Amino acid sequence: MRKHLLAAMQAHAAADYPRECCGLLLAAGRKQTYFPCANTATDPAEEFRISPEHYAAAEDQGEVIGIVHSHPDATSKPSPRDLAMCEATGLPWHILSWPEGDLRSITPTGHTPLLGRPFVHGAWDCWQVCADWYRREWGLEFPAYARDEGWWEKADGPSLYEQAYEAAGFHPVDQPRRGDLIVMAVGRTAHPNHAGIYLGSDVRLPEERVEVFGPGPFLLHHLLGRPSEIIVFGGPWLDRTRLVLRHRHAR
Repeated sequence: MRKHLLAAMQAHAAADYPRECCGLLLAAGRKQTYFPCANTATDPAEEFRISPEHYAAAEDQGEVIGIVHSHPDATSKPSPRDLAMCEATGLPWHILSWPEGDLRSITPTGHTPLLGRPFVHGAWDCWQVCADWYRREWGLEFPAYARDEGWWEKADGPSLYEQAYEAAGFHPVDQPRRGDLIVMAVGRTAHPNHAGIYLGSDVRLPEERVEVFGPGPFLLHHLLGRPSEIIVFGGPWLDRTRLVLRHRHAR
């Protein structure tokens, strides 16, 4: 990290302490600059959010080549959310502990295992493990769907799965086959809020070792508070099922 960039990041962390500071690294030709942003998160002492307006203003000044934030009164070790969002953005993340002053950088790997990833809403969650399966198995790409925390609890708010599936290329079917999207209602919820990939009896995953027992049928899913996993799809999961969806490019 160049000295003038580190100095600018440290000054920003000190000014915003004990809140998390956040900003962007920009490149314009050979010149690199630090662009400080306001932290618009609901709880800026625990997390950060860069508004789309600030991001756009930064892009007017140069190419975004990195995302920066501080960890007040904590180490620079990346949290599961840091790791997930680094992968989601496809950009290096630079984490500055403050007031300790240690800087750690992480870079996206481009490949997060389907199994065992921690749950991070909006980055590593039930929809994302499904989207990643479709991309790796069938080569399908979906847009980045914005989803606020707790959207499923708002009766007067959008029902994201029910409203988005048709435009995403899915249609309802009566009986599942391998690769279908199973949409469920889990817990106290106003809308169907969970999804998984129906695997049937074939639990093979691309480039991953899978150990499951029993005849199945099986489901790949990622439940809040648990690592992503393969489970037997039956019993209470059948009771929770609201939609069985098949993509128009199903194989």
